[in-house]
Amino acid sequence: MTQSLTKPASYSAALDALRRSRDRSAPPWLAELSDHAWARFTQLGFPTARRGNEKWKYTNVAPLARAAFGHAWDLDPDQDPDAGRLRHFGLLDEAWINLVFVDGRYSSSLSSRPPGNGVTVTTLAEAIANDGETVRQHLAQYAGFQDDGFTALNTAFLSDGAFVHVPSGHTSQQPVHLVFLTTIREQPRAAYPRTLIVVEENAALTVAETYAGPSDEQYFTNAVTEISVGGGSRVEHHRLSLEGSNSYHVGFGRVWQGPDSSFSSISLALGNTLGRNDFEVLLDGPGSSCDLSGLYLTAEGQHVDNLIGIEHAKPHTSSQLDYKGILDGKSRAVFGGQVLVRKDAQKVNAQQADRNLLLSDQAEIDNKPSLLIYADDVKCSHGATAGHVDQDSMFYLKSRGLSPEVASRMLIHAFAREIIDAVSLDSLRESMEALFLDAIPSKPLPFGGKS
Repeated sequence: MTQSLTKPASYSAALDALRRSRDRSAPPWLAELSDHAWARFTQLGFPTARRGNEKWKYTNVAPLARAAFGHAWDLDPDQDPDAGRLRHFGLLDEAWINLVFVDGRYSSSLSSRPPGNGVTVTTLAEAIANDGETVRQHLAQYAGFQDDGFTALNTAFLSDGAFVHVPSGHTSQQPVHLVFLTTIREQPRAAYPRTLIVVEENAALTVAETYAGPSDEQYFTNAVTEISVGGGSRVEHHRLSLEGSNSYHVGFGRVWQGPDSSFSSISLALGNTLGRNDFEVLLDGPGSSCDLSGLYLTAEGQHVDNLIGIEHAKPHTSSQLDYKGILDGKSRAVFGGQVLVRKDAQKVNAQQADRNLLLSDQAEIDNKPSLLIYADDVKCSHGATAGHVDQDSMFYLKSRGLSPEVASRMLIHAFAREIIDAVSLDSLRESMEALFLDAIPSKPLPFGGKS
């Protein structure tokens, strides 16, 4: 399998500039980690080869590999930050703990620090300086870069990011919101958001990640998130990809769970030129459970790729995977869902579903749900569907006096409500609802749903 990187010089020069700007007090292990990751990236490159590369079979990253992006290590993140966009999205709830990064740099003016209740919400750079051993113990331990060029590139450029640490027996009283904002600059840029969340035993956390940027600018966000959920702990996670329609977004998330822990994640993705969500959960303790759900929307020319994996490594574990897509125009979505049940992981209950609503006869969805089961006492199922707006439902609503536009929006909204209603935070649920309603196309759909 051939990988390629057509513009390595720009990344190499940017990495040299980053190394010169790094804090001289940074520990040697961080520089060593960066060096190993860069060496691996130069071997892997970007996954432009699609034949024999099952993970990227339906997603073409060649335009991203060919593009040239600048880097903004010397920009002041507090200079003219676009806070208006954050407030427009309803993303700066004053009741939350907000940690905001602008163009990859921490913004103190937009962030709000938490009260001293034992829970740490800070930057990775500050955490390394104050509590480096905890970061070193967990950083790059779940999101390995040996087999993924994007993760290797993110790790090579690792210098700062978000760090959340909940000690044993503690509960974060406020939701934590990690916001990564790209602003309008003269040159297209790349940013490498990095997030590390460590929740120790018998603790609880509600956290949201949001990625936002200008609607028409070209830029590249290469994000990596690692989450460790200790035994008996509970984590509610939300991920919002609200970046512009001309942007590239590649997100890589890895979650480790201990015994009797629970993890839930809800994802909302509005279409990018290319958007990728590679998310995996390892259920590594008996009694652990996870619930992953997502809603994605694509419009003309956009491409969204969800690659979701759940591994049941221990017995008496359970998982629920439910993603929904809404596709319009000549857009494309990809869903690859894999549930793996290891040998001797008995008494596993795993359910998987991907459902898609096509608003155009030019829209395309590629589904690949799969179950890999190596135990014999399990209860597992999977399914995938794709179809148009139901004719009978459209006819019923129109017969009650609704216009075709209102009827189609109502049916699309009803299709998505199951995912949105599962958000427990009132303000976040309302924001997601508003964002979704704005994204629904305002056009009548014929009975078959084709346009």
